Amino acid sequence: MTPPAAPRPRPFGRTLCAMVTPFTADGGLDPDAAARHAAALVADGCDGLVLSGTTGESPTTSDAEKTALVRAVRAAVGADVRVVAGVGSADTRHTVELARQAEEAGADGLLVVTPYYSRPPQAAVEAHFLRVAESSGLPLMLYDIPGRTGTRIEPETLLRLAEHPRVLAVKDCSQDLLGATKVIAATGLAYYSGCEELNLPLYAVGGAGWVSTVANVAPRQLRSVLDAFDAGDTAEAARLNGLLVPLVELMMASGLPGTVTAKALLDAGPVREPLQPAGREAADGLRRAYEQLLAAA
Repeated sequence: MTPPAAPRPRPFGRTLCAMVTPFTADGGLDPDAAARHAAALVADGCDGLVLSGTTGESPTTSDAEKTALVRAVRAAVGADVRVVAGVGSADTRHTVELARQAEEAGADGLLVVTPYYSRPPQAAVEAHFLRVAESSGLPLMLYDIPGRTGTRIEPETLLRLAEHPRVLAVKDCSQDLLGATKVIAATGLAYYSGCEELNLPLYAVGGAGWVSTVANVAPRQLRSVLDAFDAGDTAEAARLNGLLVPLVELMMASGLPGTVTAKALLDAGPVREPLQPAGREAADGLRRAYEQLLAAA
């Protein structure tokens, strides 16, 4: 008899939406719309919400807006839903201050991206994360997205960071499945896929789940893939994953940022400059793919 698999570490749940930040027509933060969207995502199968990440337009929202967003979403979803606040910046002191503000506002965890632009060496990357980990009582999800930051969190660095009691998870956009598998096998870190095309592959090698932009519009369909896999029906998981491909490709690989494509399908207001809204042709294509997914699911 095959022994049951060891439980996967899931400090923030299994299915997390990288939530868009709704704005009013004139470009201001819309906390009421954020609360409604957050509640709808939870009702449709998201265990947790990640705020002020890349999809949440964190580079163009103020500190005060980030705090107000956490408060609005926390009030909307209650205490049982994990709320993870993005606090990353290129400045360690600023990141520490954002971490403290997020804790005071009611966040359950912190999404901390590698410092960008300055391209620090690995010893400095490690020191940055440790400073943030010591700045509050909240657990950290490290955000490894070298395509945007210019710097990886190397597997060897993650192995050392995993020793800190508040470094619990990774949002993985490294496109390095071998490196992720190595860290999963050697540590208790919870690995969440941040690349939609790797949601199922990373889960299959021991990942904790996903932090998904596409979940803004298709949370039930994304969750059904993991549900099928957990039920032992890998063929069904692959089939359901395949149904998502056309929408995933248009939302995440069409040359437009995920924020732009998600907002083209949502009533969440405009994007902030320098981003620009999707054009008519792109928006129509997204709508067709989305409707086809709904019809096929």
